[in-house]
Amino acid sequence: MLHKAEFYKSIGHKSVKCFLCGHNCVISLGQFGFCNLRKNIDGHLQTYTYAEVIASNVDPIEKKPLYHFLPGSNAFSIATPGCNFRCDFCQNWQISQVDTLKDTPIKSVTPDKIVNQALDAGCQSIAYTYTEPTIFFEYAYDTARIAKENGLYNLFVTNGYMSREAIDKIYPYLDGANIDLKSFSDDFYKKRCKARLEPVLDAIRYMKKLGIWVEVTTLVIPGLNDSDQELRKIADFIATVGCEIPWHISRFHPDYMHTDSKPTPIETLHRTANIGRDAGLCYIYVGNISQESPTLCCQCGHLLIKREYPAVKMSGLNGKKCEKCDTPLDGVF
Repeated sequence: MLHKAEFYKSIGHKSVKCFLCGHNCVISLGQFGFCNLRKNIDGHLQTYTYAEVIASNVDPIEKKPLYHFLPGSNAFSIATPGCNFRCDFCQNWQISQVDTLKDTPIKSVTPDKIVNQALDAGCQSIAYTYTEPTIFFEYAYDTARIAKENGLYNLFVTNGYMSREAIDKIYPYLDGANIDLKSFSDDFYKKRCKARLEPVLDAIRYMKKLGIWVEVTTLVIPGLNDSDQELRKIADFIATVGCEIPWHISRFHPDYMHTDSKPTPIETLHRTANIGRDAGLCYIYVGNISQESPTLCCQCGHLLIKREYPAVKMSGLNGKKCEKCDTPLDGVF
C-alpha cells in the first residue's frame, strides 16, 4: 500500500533528504533510499510498507525479549518486510532481507484491524518486531496511537537506527523497546551491517532519557564481537546509561551469509554475563539456550521471577518489591 512518508525534506531538483534513520539518505527522483522501501515519486517520498504485513503472531513477551515489561503477558507481534541494515548474520533474513517490490507473502491489514486482533487475542501489548519497525514507522505510529486509545501498550524491537525526530514522534505512544547493540565497534557496524554505531548509542541514551523502558540485546558472534575488550565496552556503556537496563546475551546460530562460524559456545555466554556483572549491571540474561534466566533481586539476590516456559511465576515479590529486602524491581509491572 503506497503511503506518504514522513521525515523528509525537498533539497532541489526534485531530490529529497530522508531523516527517518541514521542513513540520512539523499534520494534522487525515481530512486529508493538505502532501505529499498521509500521512493522519491515526483519529488515526494512514499513508503511501500504501510499495512503490508509479512508476519503476525501472538508471542509471550519474553520472546521479544522483554523480561521486565509485564512478565507472563502476551504481545501481538507484527512486521512488514525489509530493514535499514544489511547484517550478514541476520537471524530473520527471510523476511528482513527481501525485495519488497517483488513477490512476497504479504497481506494488507489496516491499523485498526491490528488493534482489534490484539484485543481479541487477549494481548496486553503490540510489539513491532521481527524485521525493523523504523522502516514501517508510519504504519507503526498509526497503529500505536489507536492501540493506546484502546488500553494497549506499544513495544519496539529495534536495531536502534532511528532519528531523534522519529523517536520524539512515537514517544507519546511507545512504552518499551528492546534495542540491539550488536557491537561497540564502528568498523563492525560499517562492515557487517552497512550502518554506524553512534546513532544506535544515541537512540539507547535518548529513549532512556525520555522514560521509555529500555532493554538491550547483544548477539554474541564467535570471532566477531566476543573478545573481553569488546564485551566490556558494551557492558560499560549500558551501565553508564543505567545499571537497571536488562542486558540480554543471545547465542548466535550460523545463518544467512554468515555460515562459516559455529554457534556461540555456552562458556562464552557465561563469560559475557560475568563481564556484565563486573560492570555493575543489575539484570543479565542468557538467551537462545535451554537454560531459563530467572530475575534476581539486584540488592540481595533473592529469586523474584521464575521462568519455566510457558509458565512465568512472580515468586519472590511483595507488590513490585523484593519480599526479602524490600528493594524495588525495575521495570513495568
